[in-house]
Amino acid sequence: MSRTRTTTLALAAAAAAGAMSLAPVSATALPLPLAGSTTVTPAGHAFKATLSGKATLKAGSVTVTCTVSVSTGAVPAAPGNNNPAGPVSSPISPPTYSSCTSSMWGVTPTVTTSGAWSVSMQNGSPITATMTVPTGGLVVQTSGLASCTVTAAPSGPASVPGTWTNGAPPSLTFTNASVPVTVTGGFGCPTSATASTFNAVYKVTDTTNPAPQITVAP
Repeated sequence: MSRTRTTTLALAAAAAAGAMSLAPVSATALPLPLAGSTTVTPAGHAFKATLSGKATLKAGSVTVTCTVSVSTGAVPAAPGNNNPAGPVSSPISPPTYSSCTSSMWGVTPTVTTSGAWSVSMQNGSPITATMTVPTGGLVVQTSGLASCTVTAAPSGPASVPGTWTNGAPPSLTFTNASVPVTVTGGFGCPTSATASTFNAVYKVTDTTNPAPQITVAP
């Protein structure tokens, strides 16, 4: 065999070996870890979430700010207040929003809410909280120099991520949480926006018995 042919075969073999070593190795997909246990107490107690400071909803270049917001709900009765492998969910009343202003001069916003809202808690570090907005469950309408309509969760229920902090009182915080929206209207309306950012902090009080605090734990 000629030296040229021997060299060519050797290079081909090396290339084949390299290709084999770079080929992806199939592996059995590992199952995702189960969510940890969550318990919300006191079981069956009613609660009230009251806005602390201000809530903002920003769509495009327009920001709506409200200084009054309230929602109520109840911790599920036992054993529903415990989930050994996941979050505990509670229905809540549609949050009310009032004393609202717009970043657009000469524009007054009105916020209306409706439908079946809920909030779920997952113990962890941090404790996560997810508020579910039903389809079309929040609508912002403006009047004055610009007439716009902003509809949250336009195509289906939307999950708004937040965090829960145990304390006296505990707090529910949403920081730059993304919410899908559609915007309709004329001049000055951010009609190209498809999402908004939501910021708010709520203090939560036990209205069944003011002495204990609503607490999320394993």
